[in-house]
Amino acid sequence: MNTPGNAPTLDPSDPAGIDAQLSADEKAVRASVRRLCEEHIDPYVADWFERGELADPRGLAKQLGSMGLLGMHLEGYGCAGMSATEYGLACLELEASDSGIRSLMSVQGSLAMFAIWRWGSEEQKQEWLPSMASGEAIGCFGLTEPDAGSDPGSMRTRARRDGHDDSADWILDGRKMWITNGSVADVAVVWANTDEGVRGFVVPTSAAGFSAPLIHHKMSLRASVTSELVLDQVRLPASAMLPEVRGLKGPLSCLNEARFGIVWGSMGAARSSYLTALRYATEREQFGRPIAGFQLTQQKLADMAVEYSKGVLLALHLGRLKDVGTLQPEQVSLGKLNNVREALEICRSARTILGANGISLEYPVIRHMNNLESVLTYEGTVEMHTLVLGQALTGHGAFR
Repeated sequence: MNTPGNAPTLDPSDPAGIDAQLSADEKAVRASVRRLCEEHIDPYVADWFERGELADPRGLAKQLGSMGLLGMHLEGYGCAGMSATEYGLACLELEASDSGIRSLMSVQGSLAMFAIWRWGSEEQKQEWLPSMASGEAIGCFGLTEPDAGSDPGSMRTRARRDGHDDSADWILDGRKMWITNGSVADVAVVWANTDEGVRGFVVPTSAAGFSAPLIHHKMSLRASVTSELVLDQVRLPASAMLPEVRGLKGPLSCLNEARFGIVWGSMGAARSSYLTALRYATEREQFGRPIAGFQLTQQKLADMAVEYSKGVLLALHLGRLKDVGTLQPEQVSLGKLNNVREALEICRSARTILGANGISLEYPVIRHMNNLESVLTYEGTVEMHTLVLGQALTGHGAFR
């Protein structure tokens, strides 16, 4: 954009000038993740998506671990102890490459690792967290079931003691569905109903009776490992149970950590689609001129820039709240509800600017759009986050 005199030029990737609010350390984290994506993900991810296969999830996990990105906002046990805002910026850059890549990191760090870090015994932490932080071990998180999504309290997975005292083994039976990392995981955090309420269990995937068949025929998150978990009389020692939490508070606290990353990550998918549409509009000519010179195209681009900027500002604000310890779960719901919904709308608008090329995997837009259809639903649907926010605003629950 040309401006008269010495007026500054607007940066299309940061039209609101939000970078000025970031510290040098935050920018450094973002830059290092962006380099990783440019070198090791962006050249290949469209092919992974088209084939429906993440080529080397273990190798990628080790790369993420070597940079301190796995469980990066946790402290101790080999974790980097970075800020929530730095974690959010990493999620944004990874999802600018692909939602499936951000999901790998998010499930590892904010679900599986966070569950053990927050609710596990010292023995469980020492056994699993260092190797998970390095990427040597991969984790998954088993909550959703074929018949229990938004209503996890109705889960059918059951754990029973094989005896009458606290030292007795546990026997787990049940199925979990739509589990990221499941087929490549070394450990699964599985939530089950027991006689004493919902409890979490640290389940080595090598345990007899545990299997994790891949889920095929996906049209979304194709560059991601998605699995079913089957637990058939899986015997675990008493020490496998997460000792520090009982009830749905456990899994819901983990989901809140992961949703925070989605608030940021969805803006990465939005940025990629918006900038792709902007570049395309300046190069594509119709009626003898670039389509960027038509008013309706500029309206779409301006709307995308506005909603992207608002979403990043909201994510940054929530990150600052989380860093000082005042972020509320309802505020995370507000962020997830707004940012994923607006990111998806940005992708759809970008697709129209690209015309027929918008459905081609030569461009990232349709891939981001398909991925965000999953992100819109998982870790809390639009309906559930709407009702969480509605209850917080009115004081009246409307879930039934």
